[in-house]
Amino acid sequence: MATGQMTVTGIGAVTGYGWGTRHLWAGLLSGKPAATLVSGYGHNRDETVWLAQVPPGGDPADGASRSARAMRAAAREAITDARARGWTPGRRVGLLHAVVLPEAEEWRHFYLTDGGRRRVRDYLALMPSTPVSMLMQEYGFHGPAMNVSAMCASGNAGLLTAKMWLDADIVDDVIFLATDLSLTPENVDHFVRLGVGVVDTEPLDACRPFQQGSRGFAVGEAAVGFVLTQRTTNPYVTVLGGAMTHDAHHLTSVDPSLTHVVDCVQEALRRSGVDAEQIRYMNAHGPGTQQCDTAEIRILEKLFAGRPSIYSIKPLAGHCQGAAAAVEVAATALGYHHGVIPAPPTVAPGHRRLLDGATSLTDGVTLKTSLGMGGHNSAVVLAPPHHR
Repeated sequence: MATGQMTVTGIGAVTGYGWGTRHLWAGLLSGKPAATLVSGYGHNRDETVWLAQVPPGGDPADGASRSARAMRAAAREAITDARARGWTPGRRVGLLHAVVLPEAEEWRHFYLTDGGRRRVRDYLALMPSTPVSMLMQEYGFHGPAMNVSAMCASGNAGLLTAKMWLDADIVDDVIFLATDLSLTPENVDHFVRLGVGVVDTEPLDACRPFQQGSRGFAVGEAAVGFVLTQRTTNPYVTVLGGAMTHDAHHLTSVDPSLTHVVDCVQEALRRSGVDAEQIRYMNAHGPGTQQCDTAEIRILEKLFAGRPSIYSIKPLAGHCQGAAAAVEVAATALGYHHGVIPAPPTVAPGHRRLLDGATSLTDGVTLKTSLGMGGHNSAVVLAPPHHR
């Protein structure tokens, strides 16, 4: 059985800030949201709305869609980065891909533009197995490969699955990807109608996690890649452990008792070998909705006596749905690397432990919570690179 700690040793990112991790980091540090005004949305499809949408780019050889190109670009950047940091792939490299609405734009074109008819090869490109298989073929990886999906908690779910694979000695390394480029007009409209997505004003005005006046989340897209291993000497961050539970309560609402959210965090601490007093930072789900803000503040106060500093990057990168947790883990990993927490600036009175803008980071353990629609609760515990 493998007994080493799982670390992130390579990172790749495509976000509303642009193609590449350097654009994500520079954007977060700027304190300015990735969202821009995009036309062709709104109820009558003639309005402009604020979206943190991935801009055009990537290699056309990777596929017709923005989604396929972004996924492959994030994967290549992460693998290249890991190799530059001294990683050599083992014999059994597995691949996990977190997705919720894969190829949303292309399925839309398939039905509305193509009338349900395509060449077989183009139709197969719509299958969620295709980008995974193509990437495995590109690099000659032969470990297990599959997709994971737990709504907005998919990033945490993928990290925990990767850790199980490594701990069970099923693989030597894991390439973990999270992709969500699903901002079609219909999808955006339904999040607005649900009362959680806010696109009619600049994100810092609307999305104010743990502050007065927050109306919900800014909507975003991203593809993120990590190389995960127990065999590196130059990692970004250590994943100590984590846990998941399910409310089994409601399709969109958090169980107000918070029983299973609290159980999830407590189990994550236990599995990570960390006491509550050791948590210094809480990288929150923080979508700016009242129920999620209330739930996470209750966790902060009940389990941690209000000690950790708390922040959410959703006002900056947007809520990237199935890739949200992965973007936020990347922010913590890069934060440990650079010694800075890229918190957004506050714009209204808020919780006393809420960070205000980019903040110098001292050694300490981070709790990353993510709450997925439908009742998915998740928490992972992240530590500095050489934590013992």
